[in-house]
Amino acid sequence: MTKLFIDSDIIIDFLIDRRPFSESSAEIINRCASKDIQGYVTPIIIANVFYILRKSIKLSNLKLKIINLLNYIDVINVNKKTVMDALFSEFSDFEDALQNYAVENTEIKIIITRNLKDYKKSKLSVYTPESFLKTLN
Repeated sequence: MTKLFIDSDIIIDFLIDRRPFSESSAEIINRCASKDIQGYVTPIIIANVFYILRKSIKLSNLKLKIINLLNYIDVINVNKKTVMDALFSEFSDFEDALQNYAVENTEIKIIITRNLKDYKKSKLSVYTPESFLKTLN
């Protein structure tokens, strides 16, 4: 089964139906729900999503949406090695470095994001949702 890391923007697009991006983001999440692919996030992704959406979605609804999402998306660890790798990396954005090294320290080899430039220093395969979905067809 294909394993992939799903960045914050994809989760937000899906949760709030942010057009025109939500269609391909929903396809990624739906494929996770149907077990065609296995999606992963970090606790940082969940915190970012919660922080960004907390004022636009009623708190109880936001919590329910995240709980439902976690029924078919797994959470990977961020540990000391992840933080140290990120601190000594060439990434310009520390949070993106944390995400990257959390993934690099697993068997996951794919990152799905709309912000390809954020991961230009990554050794992993980085796709937009649209470009990744084309690889499946």
